[in-house]
Amino acid sequence: MKKVLITGSNGLLGQKLLDLYLTIEDIELIATARGENRYPRKEGYTYASLDITNEKEVQQVIAQHAPDCIINTAAMTNVDSCETDKEGCDKLNVDAVAYLIAAANTAGAHLIHLSTDFIFDGKKGPYKEDDEANPLSYYGHSKLLAENMVREYCTKWSIARTVLVYGVVNDMSRSNIVLWAKGALEKGQPINVVDDQFRTPTLAEDLAKGCQLIEHKQAEGIYNISGKDQMSILELVQRVANYFDLDASVLRVVSSESLNQPAKRPPLTGFDLTKSRKVLGYEPHSFEQGIGVLMEQL
Repeated sequence: MKKVLITGSNGLLGQKLLDLYLTIEDIELIATARGENRYPRKEGYTYASLDITNEKEVQQVIAQHAPDCIINTAAMTNVDSCETDKEGCDKLNVDAVAYLIAAANTAGAHLIHLSTDFIFDGKKGPYKEDDEANPLSYYGHSKLLAENMVREYCTKWSIARTVLVYGVVNDMSRSNIVLWAKGALEKGQPINVVDDQFRTPTLAEDLAKGCQLIEHKQAEGIYNISGKDQMSILELVQRVANYFDLDASVLRVVSSESLNQPAKRPPLTGFDLTKSRKVLGYEPHSFEQGIGVLMEQL
């Protein structure tokens, strides 16, 4: 039986990976996260508490379970927090990845590391896997640094890059763009929305499927795993309004600059999925289909 270990299993992607892998036979599943297990189902897999910023713990847990594949979903992803807490960002997004690489190499495991469109400057999206990176924020910088370490030091590796992930899980620690938009529109109060940032929003189930395809095919290298519809944040919120038949007239169009956020955002990202479609057979939902999947779970 193949052993797959997931880090960050309490998070959105982590829980979607558990949902998916628990439907697949002949996989021994090890879920790891900091603290207690928040995944509702408790059988069919092993749970181990793991703080990936603790080097000794990383070595011990991975040596004990000897996985064939590690999917690293744990990261500090709040872009503004990374800008204001650079030390915390480095610990989770850079140092922890170095520990995972070393432990994966010792165990002979395939490391699948999650990365982001924020490694790009957003001048010419949608991006292909081999486009040149140039991050604008500390978050993007930390994720690029981790990518470079994985590529240079990991014996067997893959990088799954994604964009603006949305979805719903049990006991969510933080919201995401679609849930935020729905909640804000339902209140009917004025909302500031930017029209100068473009993304390919990604359903969490699609991202989990992309990671599983990489693992199953043992496909090494970099893969873009995102949604297929590119849109501005304004259009995204308008499409959420249309889907739920909510009043979009409360939207106030603003520029990114006017928000005065600590971290700079790339204006135009999103991903070209040609390679993932061809090599992995990856095919994501449309944005409206994705909202439908989310709705069934709410």
